[in-house]
Amino acid sequence: MRAAILKAYRQDLVIETVPDPVCEPDGVILRVLACGVCRSDWHGWVGEHPRVKPGAIPGHEYCGEVVAAGPQARWAPGDRVIAPFILACGQCPDCQSGNSTICKSQRVPGFGEPGAYAEYISVPRAHNLARLPEGFSPVLAAGLGCRVTTAWHALTGRAAIQAGEWLAVHGTGGIGLSALIIGRALGARVVVVDVVPEKLRHALELGAEAAFDAREGDVAARIVEATGGGAHVSIEALGIEATANASLECLRPLGRHVQVGLPTGHTARMEINMNAVYMKQLAVYGTRGMPAWKYPSLLDMITRGVVDMSPLVARTVPLSGASAELRAFDGPMPPGVAVIDDLTR
Repeated sequence: MRAAILKAYRQDLVIETVPDPVCEPDGVILRVLACGVCRSDWHGWVGEHPRVKPGAIPGHEYCGEVVAAGPQARWAPGDRVIAPFILACGQCPDCQSGNSTICKSQRVPGFGEPGAYAEYISVPRAHNLARLPEGFSPVLAAGLGCRVTTAWHALTGRAAIQAGEWLAVHGTGGIGLSALIIGRALGARVVVVDVVPEKLRHALELGAEAAFDAREGDVAARIVEATGGGAHVSIEALGIEATANASLECLRPLGRHVQVGLPTGHTARMEINMNAVYMKQLAVYGTRGMPAWKYPSLLDMITRGVVDMSPLVARTVPLSGASAELRAFDGPMPPGVAVIDDLTR
C-alpha cells in the first residue's frame, strides 16, 4: 500500500509502498476513505511529540471501510466506520467508568503506531469504532477528527456548558472553530480570539457575537467588558502560554477554563497566572479526546441538522499534499481545516 512516512523532522513526508497492515484478533483493517490533517500531526512532524519518531506514518483523524475483521471484532467487510484517536482497552476501571480517554493502556494511531496517512490502516480494539450514518460524507467524518470530538467532550463532558452562558474561544483553528459551532448549537453566547483577521470575520459569520484580535490590547479585559463580567466558560485551543493566561483572566468568578490545546515540547511548562485562579475561584479542566461511547450523540446531532459542521472543512488534498498542509501550521492559518480525500496519489 501507499503511505506517507516521516523520514526526518520538518522535512516533506516521503510516499512509499509499504507492506499492507496485519489485522489483529480484536481489530479490523480499514481502507482509509479520508483522513484529517491536524495540528497534533504538526507537533509530531516538528519533533515535539515524544512518541513520534522518524519512520512513523502520521494520521489519527480517519474514517474508513472495513475490508477485514478479526475473530473478536463485531464488524464485517463493507461496514463504514469512524474511529476516536484514543483506542481504549475497554476493560480497565477507567474504561468501565466511562472515562476511556484516560485508559492507561490506550493505543493511538499516528503516535507510536502506524497512522492513517496511508491506503489502509490496522485498527485494534475495534469496539471503539462507531458506524457512520447512511450517506454521511467521509470527508466530513474525517473532518470531525479529534477536533470536533474533543470540543464536544470539552463543552459537554468537562465544562458542562449551559444555554445562555458566555463561551470564550481562544484560537479559531480546527478545535476553536468546532467549539464555536457546537457552543452556538448548545445555546451559548460565543466570543472568539485570534490574530488572523480573516478567521475573525469567518467566526462572526458563523455566529460569534464578538471577535477580538489578540494583538490589539488586553484581550481578557475586553472580553470581561463585552460579556458583562467575564465568560462562564473559556476554551484554550492553542496550547501556548499567552492564550492560556488570557483564557483564565477573561473568566468571571467561578468560571471554568478548559485546556484543549496541546502543550508539548517547548510549551509543556508555562508560567500561569494562578492568582486569577485563586481570587476568582476558577475551575481548571484538562481534556483530551472523547470517549467512544459519546459518538452516537454527536453524530445524531449532526444527522438531525441540530448542528452543521460542514463549515469546518475548508479544503481537500491528496496524500501528496499532506506535507504542504503540515508546513502551513508554522504560520497563521486560513479558516477551516484540510482533509486528505485521495490516498492513491
